[in-house]
Amino acid sequence: MARRRQRVTIKHVAADAGVSLQTVSRVINKEPNVRAEMAERVQASIDRLGYVPSIAAQRMGGSRSYLIVALNDRQRTIEDWRNRQGTDWVDQMLLGGMLTCAEHGYRMIVELVDTHSDHIERELSAALAALQPDGVILTPPHSHNPLITGLLAEQHICFARVGSLVEGPGFRLTMDDQHAAVLATEHLLQLGHRRVGFIAGPNDYELSGWRTQGWRSTMVANGLAADLLAVGDFGYDSGLAAAERLLASAAPPTAIIASSEQMAIATLDAIRARGLEVPGDVSLVSFDDTPIMRFTQPPLSAVVQPIAEVTARAVELLIAAQGGGDHEDAPVVVPARLTIRESTAAPRR
Repeated sequence: MARRRQRVTIKHVAADAGVSLQTVSRVINKEPNVRAEMAERVQASIDRLGYVPSIAAQRMGGSRSYLIVALNDRQRTIEDWRNRQGTDWVDQMLLGGMLTCAEHGYRMIVELVDTHSDHIERELSAALAALQPDGVILTPPHSHNPLITGLLAEQHICFARVGSLVEGPGFRLTMDDQHAAVLATEHLLQLGHRRVGFIAGPNDYELSGWRTQGWRSTMVANGLAADLLAVGDFGYDSGLAAAERLLASAAPPTAIIASSEQMAIATLDAIRARGLEVPGDVSLVSFDDTPIMRFTQPPLSAVVQPIAEVTARAVELLIAAQGGGDHEDAPVVVPARLTIRESTAAPRR
C-alpha cells in the first residue's frame, strides 16, 4: 500500500527557512513589519515545499480568524431546499462572498438562523463563540433585527447589513429596491398600462416597504390609482392567493408586479387559470431574475438583483475594517436593473 504523503505545515516552512512560526505567519498575512529579505526567504520555502496556508496558521500572527460568517433566514432557506425550489439568493451570495474572501485569504461560512426563534440569542452566541468571525453579513430579515445587531455590537464584531437602512451600527448596503420598483412600474406605464397591480412581500422585510413605495409613488406621480395592492410572504401559495385577489377586483389589473420569483410563477398560473394570456391579457414582471424566469412560457421580465455584487462589497468593507479602514456611514448602493423579456406588452384595447 502506498504511503500517504505527509501534509506540509507551517512548521516545515519555518524549519526550511530557518525562522520562527510567527515570522512565517506574518509573511503569510502580508504584514508590513517584515524585512523584504526575510519575506523573500519565507516565500521561497513556501513555493519550494508547496505549502498552502491554513486558517490556523494565519491566526498565529494575530487575533484574526480569517472567517466571514453570513447569516441567512433559516426557515425560508430550508423550506426551499426541502421543496427543491432552489435558493438563488444563497447561490449568488456564495458566489460574491466566497470569491471575494478568497482574494484576501479569507473563508466564508453560511449559518442559518431563525429570526423568529425564542432561542436566537443563545444559538447566535454559540455560533459566534465557536467560529470567532472577523465579520458577519446579515441578510433580510436579520439585517434590521435589533436583537441580532445589538448582540454583534455588544461583542464588538464588525458586521454588514444587506437590505436595511435603519440607523445604527454596521455597514448598510442596499440594491435600491425602491428605484427598482419604479423602473418596473414605469416600464409598464410606458407600454400603456393604467391598472398596475403590485404583490408585496411580508412586512418583516424592510425592503418590502421600499418596493411598495416605489410602485405607489410612480402610480401617484402619473395621476393613477395605487389601489391594486396585495401582500404575500414571497412563497408560491401566498402569491397565488394574492394574484387571485387582484384578478377578482371589479376593475382588475392589466399588469402585475410580483415581489419574488415564486409569487411571479404563482401569478402566471392564476392568470392562466382564468383563461387569460400573458402578456396578451395581463403583463407580468418578477422582482427576482432567477434562472427559472428565463424558462417560463413566456420568459418573464424581471428585476435583476445584484446579490453577488452586494455581498462582495460587504466582504470588502468587513475585511478593510480589520485593517483599520475608515467606516462608511453612508449606505452603499449597488443598484438593481430591469431585464425586459416576453411577458410584458401593450394592453389590449
